[in-house]
Amino acid sequence: QKPILLQGHERSITQIKYNREGDLLFTVAKDPIVNVWYSVNGERLGTYNGHTGAVWCVDADWDTRHVLTGSADNSCRLWDCETGKQLALVKTSSAVRTCGFDFGGNIIMFSTDKQMGYQCFVSFFDLRDPSQIENNEPYMKIPCSDSKITSAVWGPLGEFIIAGHESGELNQFSAKVG
Repeated sequence: QKPILLQGHERSITQIKYNREGDLLFTVAKDPIVNVWYSVNGERLGTYNGHTGAVWCVDADWDTRHVLTGSADNSCRLWDCETGKQLALVKTSSAVRTCGFDFGGNIIMFSTDKQMGYQCFVSFFDLRDPSQIENNEPYMKIPCSDSKITSAVWGPLGEFIIAGHESGELNQFSAKVG
């Protein structure tokens, strides 16, 4: 089987993510474009339009209903996977470097960069409580160490995340108590 070349970005790729079923591939780059591709043949199914800066991270929830993106435009956005409609916008003080859904798709987390005098944070929002997004008030916000987070993933059962820092340090943060 020959490789499929996907051409959908003008700048270098920052993250590639399959959905759980493996039939969709999401790509983000140092441009404002978020693409979704059919993984079998490389057909571009669409784009999620709204970011104005480099997009650092992307994730799809368990049943591929929602897509989450984080960007250097100081925002984390929630999208309807099928229609491409932006469902929620969380504004931040600095770039959003990592983002992800928990196993159940109810909790989102994202980390922001330490830049321009702003500290790095990991924020947790429960999507079952719309007021958290509307008021930009996560149920938990954890300050990071001196080194910014460059990678973060959910642990088993959505009880915690594991974060990797620019310094090489690894931290585990509880999604319930910090």
